[in-house]
Formats: sequence, structure tokens, C-alpha cells
Amino acid sequence: MENVLVVGAGMAGLQTVVGLRDQGYTGRITLLGAEEHKPYDRPPLSKEVLVGKTDDTSFDADWDALGVELLLGRTATALRLHDGAEGGEVDTDAGTIGFDRLVIATGSRVVNLPGADEVPGVHVLRTIDDARSLRAALVPDTHVVIVGAGWIGAEVATAAAALGCRTTVVEALHVPLAGAFPDEIGARFVPWYGETGVQLLLNARVDRLEPGAVHLTDGTRLPADVIVVGIGVTPETGWLADSGVDLDERGAVVVDDHLRTSATGVYAVGDCTVFQSPRYGTRMHVEHWDNALQAPRTVAANLMGGDAAYDPVPYFWSDQFGRMVQYVGHHTAGDELVVRGPGEDGKWTAGWFAGDALVALLSVARPRDLAQGRKLVQTGAAVDKAKFADIGVALKDATR
Repeated sequence: MENVLVVGAGMAGLQTVVGLRDQGYTGRITLLGAEEHKPYDRPPLSKEVLVGKTDDTSFDADWDALGVELLLGRTATALRLHDGAEGGEVDTDAGTIGFDRLVIATGSRVVNLPGADEVPGVHVLRTIDDARSLRAALVPDTHVVIVGAGWIGAEVATAAAALGCRTTVVEALHVPLAGAFPDEIGARFVPWYGETGVQLLLNARVDRLEPGAVHLTDGTRLPADVIVVGIGVTPETGWLADSGVDLDERGAVVVDDHLRTSATGVYAVGDCTVFQSPRYGTRMHVEHWDNALQAPRTVAANLMGGDAAYDPVPYFWSDQFGRMVQYVGHHTAGDELVVRGPGEDGKWTAGWFAGDALVALLSVARPRDLAQGRKLVQTGAAVDKAKFADIGVALKDATR
């Protein structure tokens, strides 16, 4: 009986299994996961687990109905493909697993600071165990220093402040999220930190960590009972070295618009991939929940003999300092930025335009703008920029 092996038991891996069963696949499926836990949802780790709203984010899957062989606590260490044909073997730290077709869904791992593993009190946030450990450390009046003012850093700072911790965020760049947005947008996030009592240090670089302190390159010593490193992630693909599966310079698995890798019968989904987007005319690396939910449906269809293309409009969200931040689309440095608002309530939206077409939208606590703007981004409709900028005009009425 044919065996489809899915390596990676996160959202993308589980949804691949669900997609196969939903589309009528009755053969053998093996789901391999490096963690001991059954698949669980990651976004609530920083949003709910840290503040004690829940301690378990496991997906409510009907494992009996899925009929999948679930191998947990086993890490993939190498991939060996059959020459000129589908199939091969994945080596793990607990033996070898053969397959006929393979789906790579190993996601990402966190990037840590040099030597951080040797310093007590240093945390990262990627897994449920990370979240539980950090939650136990976030007690009132604790000095918490967070390295990085990106998405994770801001969400951890939000939780730490809500729990009564004395919180400092250290950011090497001049505004938060400088890599994702232009300075005009990044600067708008700055006041949020101070409003909740969080100290934000910009243009601040870490020199070294020690037990109880973070040292900056300018000589500043920050007391730290808890240190959280949130400086990014990298694809979890080291096990694919010398396998014949093409990786890009970051180590992401290169797939086409059908999510096929360079190897016959091998597909890849989720954070670990870079996929070709005909819509945007570029390769895209999307490290967000919506991608891990949507892409597996395409993979499942193609494993079932289909010819489905994957060309999404990216979407993600973040909860920061009492605000829901949502982004949809894809913008480049050459696109024109138009800001909408803020209104009297301080809420605002930003849009990026290529000519008259709205190609991306960032909304801050304006869900109606996001819902209406998302349709405009998806359809490529021409939008009147003056109407877009007028916060009193509904976005659905801003088209030309």
C-alpha cells in the first residue's frame, strides 16, 4: 500500500493529512513530528498561553477518523531519495521510515543570540513548552528584557506588561518592524510601548548576555530576571542537506506554484518553503498561520492527481498592546504608501498602491477596513487614493 509521509506535525502537516482524507485518499499516511505533543496551534502561544488564558492549544482532530500513523518525538535527520523514481527513506533519531511520496512541513526554528543557551533565564518562544516555561517566569515586578521589537517581541511585551512585569524591549534598528514596513509606519508603533509602561530602546545592540543582565554595546547594563530573544526564525531544513531537494540561500525549500520541489514526488508546505507566485511575479516566503492552513489543500489536491496552483494573497494578524493589527497583500519598496486616518479613536489604516491598484493593506483596530480592503486587494480593483485617505469613506465606496 502506498505510504504518504508527512514530515512535520504542525498546522501545515496536520492540514495536509486532513486535506488528503477530505479529498478521498484511502491509502497509508504517516505523520512524523519532532515534538512529543500532538499537533497544536501556535498563534495562541504568545496571545493566550502567556497570560494564562489556556495551557493547551491542541487541535481538535478526530485521529481515529483520520487513520494516520502518528510518530511523535522523532526528529528527521536525513532524506535519501530513490534515483529517477518516486520514493525514498527519511532517517530519524529513532530509525528509518520509507515512503512513496513525501510532504515536507518542518516549519521554522528560532534564531538565538550567540551563547544564549548557556545563560540561565533566557527564553525563546516557538513551542508550547517554550510558552509554558516563559509563562511561569512572568511574575509581577520581574525585570523582563526582550531582544527584538518584531511581531513576537511586541506580543511578548504585551503579555509581560499585562502581567505586571517591568518590561524593556531592545531593538537594534531605528523603528519597530523596520524590515517589514517603511519608517513612517514603524514609527507609529513606538508610542504603544510607552502607553503600557514598556521601555523601548531603539538603535540598541546587544553585546552579551549574562545571568541577571543584558549588556548593550554602548555600555548599558539592563537588569534582567527574564530574557526573551525574539530576533527571527530560520527554516528547519538542515536534515535536507545533500538530499537533492533544492534550498534557497536562507535554507527554505524551493517549490513551484504547485508546491512541488525539485525532487520527484516530493512536495513542501508552510514556513519552510519559498514558493513561486504568478500573482506577484516573485518567490515568496510566508511565515504565517494562514499559509500553513491554505497551502496543504493544494498539496493534497496534487497528491490526488490534480493540477492545482497555489497563489495566495498573504494575510496575517498580531495582537499588540490592546490593538488588533492585520495585514493583507504584498508590497514592495516601490509601491506608494497612503495612510488613512487616524480617526478620533486613534485607529488607522495604511495602503500600498501600484498605480491605482491597492496591493496591500495594514489595518490597526479597523476590522471593517480590513474586510473591505481585502476584497479590493484580492481583485486588483482600481481605488481612488483621495477617497482611500478619507477615513469617513467606506473602502467599498473608494473604487474608481
